[in-house]
Amino acid sequence: MKKVALHWQILIALIIAIVYGLIFSTSYRFTADSYKLLNRRNVPTEIQDKLHALDDREFTSMSTFNQALEDLPDSEALNSYKSTIIKAAYNNQPIIYVSWMGDLFIRALKMLIIPLILSSLISGITSIGSGSNLGRLGFKTLMYYVVTSFFAILTGQILVNLFKPGVGANINFVQEVEGLVEKQKSFLEIIVEIIPDNIISAMANNEMLSIIFFALIFGFFITQIKKKHAEVLKDFFTAVFEVMMKVTLFVIKFTPLGIFGIVAKTIADQDDLGGLVTSMGLYMLTVILALAIHTMITLPVIVRWIGKASPLKHLRNMSTPLLTAFSTSSSGATLPLTIQAVEEKSGVSNKISSFTLPLGATVNMDGTALYECVAAIFIAQAYGVDLSFIQQIIIVFTALLASIGAAAIPMAGLVMITVILTAVGLPLEGVGLILAVDRILDMFRTATNVWSDSCGAVVIAKTEGEELKV
Repeated sequence: MKKVALHWQILIALIIAIVYGLIFSTSYRFTADSYKLLNRRNVPTEIQDKLHALDDREFTSMSTFNQALEDLPDSEALNSYKSTIIKAAYNNQPIIYVSWMGDLFIRALKMLIIPLILSSLISGITSIGSGSNLGRLGFKTLMYYVVTSFFAILTGQILVNLFKPGVGANINFVQEVEGLVEKQKSFLEIIVEIIPDNIISAMANNEMLSIIFFALIFGFFITQIKKKHAEVLKDFFTAVFEVMMKVTLFVIKFTPLGIFGIVAKTIADQDDLGGLVTSMGLYMLTVILALAIHTMITLPVIVRWIGKASPLKHLRNMSTPLLTAFSTSSSGATLPLTIQAVEEKSGVSNKISSFTLPLGATVNMDGTALYECVAAIFIAQAYGVDLSFIQQIIIVFTALLASIGAAAIPMAGLVMITVILTAVGLPLEGVGLILAVDRILDMFRTATNVWSDSCGAVVIAKTEGEELKV
């Protein structure tokens, strides 16, 4: 019997997960097990006593449950324990039975990211050789990132001004967003923090820009030492990279199960999907259409005319990483699969892929940049603010810079939108308007990010004179 291709397995898992999540939607209520969990997490007795007022009630959405918590006396005292309280009240046993598969899959992929980035970048740079080769490759890579991100932002800006999804939007449909202002960083802070004061601490905290900076410096100076020592280090990091790719191939086998767990929980936990689409449909359509134009027109044209390669063949080769990126909403977690597909299926050399792809997964965020531009102009339209041409230009360039700095910041997409809103004087509360659909749109923009990274590897490999399978 012929084995079903992995991308078909993933697609089937995705469809089954959506149906499963729609059938078993999540509710929230307090049971005896809820209070056992609260005790284990050391939630004070006085807080638990307040929650007893909700014992006989079941809430069919997160928003109504949050409202009930806010209506309790002295509800401010609950804020410190809110995530634990929500977890304790989570009531969806069918989803709990399958969501662990998604958690394990994501943890396995995240386990691979740092050793993979370090070993691939260092071995890639030592393969590139001289400083002039590295400089040429670095310049091409950076130019590709800037140009494609700029085209993405421009596409989003044109469509959001054409459709005007924010005009007449319900600004009472705002969700509270906590901690965004505290997580903001200036552009100067992002630049300074690229250089880690402790590389082990940077690895522990997943500070990707710092890890990439260290890998670039370390790899470059390996080429500057005695040949005998350089060969030992080069062989070591190449061997580590090969081991990490073997581990990646093993983890990939479980992708359909992992995606089933992730997507089933995501769908089940969404509050009133139908109402969400009705109220935010035009905004979602604008973002998705802009991403589709960038993905299906702009990037393929670049691959065809600059890379002299077949975008359709490359797209087929990238089916597994793209479906995984869509399901997990993490370009970093998808990186091992992207490297494997670009090298083994599209024929890009390890020298190119090991340099461009880890860098791209962290810095090249076409989908995120496009989304931030559309979101900022949508918020302006919703609040009735007529942005001048200069303000829109500021949004374009701030979104470009923000997409590069996004890797260094937790809650990256939302935090960077606050930077753009601040730059043009829009209310930060507007972020709450888009929060309800952020998780859904994150799936689309992450797939766009990964597709752009892979196209970049193909284009740069071709300009370096490589013979590809596409």
